[in-house]
Amino acid sequence: MSIAANVVIAVIALLHLWFLILEMFLWTKPAGRRAFGITAEFAEQSKALAANQGLYNGFLAAGLVWGLCLGIAGFYVKVFFLGCVLVAGIFGGLTASRKILWIQALPALIGLVLVHLT
Repeated sequence: MSIAANVVIAVIALLHLWFLILEMFLWTKPAGRRAFGITAEFAEQSKALAANQGLYNGFLAAGLVWGLCLGIAGFYVKVFFLGCVLVAGIFGGLTASRKILWIQALPALIGLVLVHLT
């Protein structure tokens, strides 16, 4: 695997770990509300849904780290989890906020391209 591909994958994994923290632990706190532009009332009403979403982001991060730990043998694991991140980013960008396309989908697409170039 190229160093560039692995660096991008590691950054994506860290981003998803951060999303987990925001959604599971900071959703109702000022930092979480500010990150997602939501009110305290909405945050309180939706905290169970956000925690569930955070858990899924944690699974994505874990899968990417797993692929990195496997080295060259992790090619298909990396492709699978980058594909999951890409699909989630596209869906989120189309249904929730266009910003998700840039924060989640684009890095996953770059990661997929880099993985396939090696």
